[in-house]
Amino acid sequence: MSFLRELFYFMLARKKFWLLPIMVMLVVFGGLVVLSQGSAVAPFIYTIF
Repeated sequence: MSFLRELFYFMLARKKFWLLPIMVMLVVFGGLVVLSQGSAVAPFIYTIF
């Protein structure tokens, strides 16, 4: 959790707010891949990438 806090403070201090949407999309895609492992939806998810 401290890494996320430091990343947030870094974005505030350096005004790197454009990093926030990139981080959110990485988390969403990572969660999608993890949740689709071993399910019937997995072949359809992998065709997106």
